Amino acid sequence: MDNAAENAPVAPPKRNPIYLVAAVIAIALMLYFATHVNRGPKERASALPGVAGVAPDFTLQSLDGKSVRLSDLRGKAVLLNFWATWCGPCKIEMPWFVELQKQYADQGLQIVGVAMDDSSKEDIAKFTKDMGVNYPVLIGKEAVGDAYGGVPALPETFFIARDGRIIDRIIGLKGRAEIEDSIKKALDTHAASAQASTQSSPATSN
Repeated sequence: MDNAAENAPVAPPKRNPIYLVAAVIAIALMLYFATHVNRGPKERASALPGVAGVAPDFTLQSLDGKSVRLSDLRGKAVLLNFWATWCGPCKIEMPWFVELQKQYADQGLQIVGVAMDDSSKEDIAKFTKDMGVNYPVLIGKEAVGDAYGGVPALPETFFIARDGRIIDRIIGLKGRAEIEDSIKKALDTHAASAQASTQSSPATSN
């Protein structure tokens, strides 16, 4: 055998570009799931502005053309629901919200829906009428969604106490009982705040 032929460099085998693309996609998917799926709801919530603090304030237009400011609802327990007309799970929970608004309105609950889709105001109004919605529905803006963490999935619901603090958050569709428990927690903050205020106030003498 010729020595020159023996010592000649050997070219690496050609790689099929399809396999390279598949490998890149697989790595990208692994990174995505590692950073999103493996993070629990509490971990995601803790990174949001306003969570465990005061809910970010906003002013949005309602379907009837009125300006609604979140902070004007201070003193009420607010269920703030981000939704869209194309969202299947939203259609499941909306009738629950209608019932819960009726049930807890006298105790100080106010449900507020924020529509986060590209449908026209007329289409959203027809949708909510067909669903029998009995609470204000506002036309959402990207800036408001960003203030609440970008709203990565719909539906997404925030439970705001009477003093404006976000005390709970639900991503996606959960059971009616779980939603009701969070509502009760938000409503109970009035009594808790009053008790804390009484305990911190100095005693007065006659």
